[in-house]
Amino acid sequence: MIFRGRVPEVTVWRRFRSGTDGFTFSRSEDDICEAHVAANAERAVDLFYTLTEHLPPAVDVVLHDKRTGHEWIGEDVALPDVRDTIARIKVPLATYGGVEISVYSPADQLTLTAQLELYAYARSDRWLYLLLRNGLEECDRSGDRNWRGQPWNRNPSPVLSNAIDTAATRLPLRSLVTPA
Repeated sequence: MIFRGRVPEVTVWRRFRSGTDGFTFSRSEDDICEAHVAANAERAVDLFYTLTEHLPPAVDVVLHDKRTGHEWIGEDVALPDVRDTIARIKVPLATYGGVEISVYSPADQLTLTAQLELYAYARSDRWLYLLLRNGLEECDRSGDRNWRGQPWNRNPSPVLSNAIDTAATRLPLRSLVTPA
């Protein structure tokens, strides 16, 4: 014990995470960096919430409830309001899926897909370092096929749909599509 040195910091998510928490990172020809995060549903939603902290104070938001067909958009929404709203819907979102959320600025975009896959886009490689700092491991693209999440359950989910409706009203976002 005397000669072992400093005890490494252990966080709860590192202790109980699945072995597949990682991400791929690539840069396109037009200098857009893309990170695709592979993690379980709860971790992906939590990372989405955590990473929004690194966006500018006013962002644009798109919510699309794939079950109901409702879609909302908001421009120049205050980031603290967006983060508060995401925090309120984290549990039903991770439980049911089926909602695509994009939060973006002119230089960055975070998207949580209906399958609860997380994507980060930027004009710089900053998401690479932020993901590494959050304990994810960078992987090569060769295993990309195994990363595809399970299809989300398309059955109606009143709990999630009500939470999304409330979130769109609270922010406030304007409706783009009204289901038939």
